[in-house]
Amino acid sequence: MNKTGLSWGHLKHLHVCEEVSLRSLHPRAHNMGHKHEELEIRVQLQGLLGFYKGILPPVLAETPKRAVKAFAVAGLGSGLTEAVVVNPFEVVKVTLQTNQSAFTEQPSSFVQAQQIIKTGGLGFQGLNKGLTATLGRHGVFNMVYFGFYFNVKNILPVNKDPNLEFLRKFGIGLVSGTIASIINIPFDVAKSRIQGPQPVPGEIKYRTCFKTMATVYKEEG
Repeated sequence: MNKTGLSWGHLKHLHVCEEVSLRSLHPRAHNMGHKHEELEIRVQLQGLLGFYKGILPPVLAETPKRAVKAFAVAGLGSGLTEAVVVNPFEVVKVTLQTNQSAFTEQPSSFVQAQQIIKTGGLGFQGLNKGLTATLGRHGVFNMVYFGFYFNVKNILPVNKDPNLEFLRKFGIGLVSGTIASIINIPFDVAKSRIQGPQPVPGEIKYRTCFKTMATVYKEEG
């Protein structure tokens, strides 16, 4: 609530400053002297409300724009936090999934994690391999999903029928997830290439996130 009040106060303050600035550009302003004289004349002729002429358009424009930014930034933050937590588990999962041995011969998840730590450590060559790509995948997805979902949900009218309301939210969520998945796919591909087995054993071809994207684009389109 305090942040909302500060935002509104900031917007009003900027609007007043802009109003004075625009008045100073008017041809008649050159005959009025300094800006403080313009302020005094403005108050005498139109009162304090004269400074808030035309405030509705910027309010209508700024409010949705700031809401979009707020939801998108919140989604990005949650995605980055999620990525840091899940990345070690993703490394173990991908390693197990790409193991060509029979299921009964594969090590358990715990043993596999120990082997990864033993050979590569806890850093970017071991349990946190592909962290940048995972940050991009989760961060971009959540940023697009939450930014799109909540803003579109507030635009479309609410249905009184619970079934139609469910379909409304389901449809918005489906579209949001589809768009977010399309946008974050390059990070997902890079993550799989980095964390998965390399084409040539003993040679690391896919090392960093954006370099991997460039390599895949160059070789595969």
